[in-house]
Amino acid sequence: MIADIKNTTEQKMNKSLDSLKADLSKVRTGRAHTGLLDHVTVDYYGSPTLVTQVANVTLVDARTIGVQPWEKNMVGPVERAIRDANLGLNPATNGEMIRVPMPMLTEERRRDLIKVIKAEGENAKVAVRNIRRDANNTLKEALKKKEIAEDEERRTQDDIQKLTDRFVVEIDKALAAKETDLMAV
Repeated sequence: MIADIKNTTEQKMNKSLDSLKADLSKVRTGRAHTGLLDHVTVDYYGSPTLVTQVANVTLVDARTIGVQPWEKNMVGPVERAIRDANLGLNPATNGEMIRVPMPMLTEERRRDLIKVIKAEGENAKVAVRNIRRDANNTLKEALKKKEIAEDEERRTQDDIQKLTDRFVVEIDKALAAKETDLMAV
C-alpha cells in the first residue's frame, strides 16, 4: 500500500513537471518553432479545429513558420485565427502559403515573458505541493483505519517530502533554463 502511494505520488508529480515543460515550450523566444501554433484553433465549417489539422505547418527558416492549408478557401480563416490567437504574431499570405515571421523580442517583452514563465513555475510548484498534501491525507486515513503503523506513516511522509523537494528543484531548473533562453539575444 505504501509503495502504491509513493508510486502514484511520483507519477502525478512527473505529470505536473511534464505539463510545465510543455507550457514553457509554448512561450516563444526569438526563434520559430511549429509548436507555437499547436493550440491555435480555426473555424472549420462551423466547428473549432486545430490549425495543425487543416494545414501543413513547417519551418521556412529559423525565424519564419510556413502554414499551407490543405483547402484554398481556408487560407483567410487560418490567417485570421493565427492573428487572433494573441501570440503577438502577424501572418502574411503569399498565394496559398501563409508566412508567419517571428518578430524580434524587445527587452520589455522578454521581461514580461519571464514573469509569465515564473507564474507557470509557481503554479507547477503549487500542483506538486497539492499532490504531497493528498498523499499525506491518504496516509493519515490509512493510519486511522490501522492499515499502517505510525512510524511507517512518518517515514513515508518524509519520503514524500523528499520527493516534493526533488520536483521543486526540477521545476526551478526548467525555469532557469527557459529564462536563460529568453534573455539570450
